[in-house]
Amino acid sequence: MMFCRYTWLFFVALVLVAPVAQAEEYWNQYRGPRGDGTSSAKGLPTTWSETEHIKWKTPFSSKEWKAWSSPVVWKDQIWFTNAPPFKAGAAPKSSSGEPATADEPTQLYAVCLDLESGKIVHNIKLFDIQRPQYCIDRNSYASSTPCIEEGRVYIHFGAHGTACLDTATGKTLWSRQDLKCDHFRGAASSPILWQDLLILTFDGFDFQYLTALNKETGETVWRTDRKFDYGTDNGDAMKAYSTPTIADTGKRLELISPSAGATAAYDPRSGKELWRVKSMGMNSSCRPAIGNGMAFVGTADSGMGFFAVKLGGSGDVTASNVMWKQTKGAPRYSSPLFVDGLLYTGNEKGVAFCLDPETGDLLWDEKKLGGLFMSSPIYADGKLYFFAEDGKCHVLAPGREFKLLATNTLAGEIMASPAVAGKSLIVRTKEAVYRIEE
Repeated sequence: MMFCRYTWLFFVALVLVAPVAQAEEYWNQYRGPRGDGTSSAKGLPTTWSETEHIKWKTPFSSKEWKAWSSPVVWKDQIWFTNAPPFKAGAAPKSSSGEPATADEPTQLYAVCLDLESGKIVHNIKLFDIQRPQYCIDRNSYASSTPCIEEGRVYIHFGAHGTACLDTATGKTLWSRQDLKCDHFRGAASSPILWQDLLILTFDGFDFQYLTALNKETGETVWRTDRKFDYGTDNGDAMKAYSTPTIADTGKRLELISPSAGATAAYDPRSGKELWRVKSMGMNSSCRPAIGNGMAFVGTADSGMGFFAVKLGGSGDVTASNVMWKQTKGAPRYSSPLFVDGLLYTGNEKGVAFCLDPETGDLLWDEKKLGGLFMSSPIYADGKLYFFAEDGKCHVLAPGREFKLLATNTLAGEIMASPAVAGKSLIVRTKEAVYRIEE
C-alpha cells in the first residue's frame, strides 16, 4: 500500500511539473489565427524562387479560373474557393452603363488540397448561379476567404451563397442563398467565426447590413442594417468590401466594421451598434488592425484615409475618439499590420510605410517596393512579408528603420493573401498554389 501511495504521488508530481502542451496554431481565417496577419511560427523561408524552396506547386489555369480568396489551413488540409471568370457578353446594362448580370451561368467551387502533397482532396461545386451579378476585372466571384475549424469549413460567395461543409467528406451541412445584396462590382468581404456565430458583411448597392448565423444550423441569429448618412442616394457610393474584426477593450468585445459612409462597432452577440465614426469614403476593403487600445482603419476612396479610433466609445465618436488621420500611408486594398508597437501598410502604388501608432507620423520615407499591394502583409518568424501583384514578395525586417532582407519572385500575379502552415508559406497566385519551405 505504501508503494502504491508513493507511486501515485510521483505521477501526480510529474503531471504538475510537466509543461502544458500548447494548442497548435492554424491559419483558420482571413488574416490568420488572430485575424491580424501575425503568426507565432518559426523557421519560415526568407528566400525562394520557382526552383528554390518549393515543396510543391499545384497549378490552376487562369484561363479557366479566376479567384482571389486566400487559403486557410487546418491540420493537413488547405481550403480556398474557385470560380470561372466573369463573362459579360450581351448582359443587360445597369444605370451606370455596366452589365447588371453576367451573360452566362457560373459555378462556384470549394477546393481542398492535401498540405503534405498539394494534391486535390475535394473539388466541390457548391452553387450553380444562372444569372450571376456583374463583377469587375479587379474582383472575382470567389474573393471571400473561407474560415475553418475542427470538422467544418465555412464558404462564402456574398449574395450568391454561403455554405458549411464537413471537412472530411466535403458534404454540405447547410447552405443559404436568401441573403440579398447587389454587390454591383462583386463580393469580397470574408466571414468570421466568433463563439457559435458566423458573422457576414453585406455592403452593396441596395442593401447594407451585417448578419450573424448560427454556425451549426445556418439560421439567422441577428441582422443589423447600416443606418449611415452616405451623403448621396447613389448606391455605388454605399458599397464596401471590408471584413470586420473583434477587439477586446478589457470591459467588452467590439465588432469593428468599416463601411462606406462610416466605421461602426457592434456588440458581436446582439448586433447592437456601440459607436460610429463618420469616416466617409467608399469601397473600404481593409480589415482593421488593433493595438494600444485603438483600431486602425483604412477608408479607401475619398474618406479619412487611414485613421486611429480609440476603442470603448459610445454613439458618434468622430470628434472625441479619432486620435489621428493620415492620408499618405493610407492602404486601399491591403490590410494594415500592427507588430511590436508599430504599424505597417502597403498601398496600391507598391509603397510600404511604417507609422507611429500613437501619432500617425510616418517613420519610413516612402519605400517604393514595386508592384501593387492587393494582398495583405503578414508577420512571422521576425519578418514582414509583403506580396505584390507582380508575383514578387518583399521580405522586410520590422523596426523603425527600413531594412529589406530579400525580394523573391514567383511566376504569376498575386492577389490573395498568404497563409502560414508550420514552417511553410502557402501562397496562391493566379496560376497556382505553392507550398514554400526551406
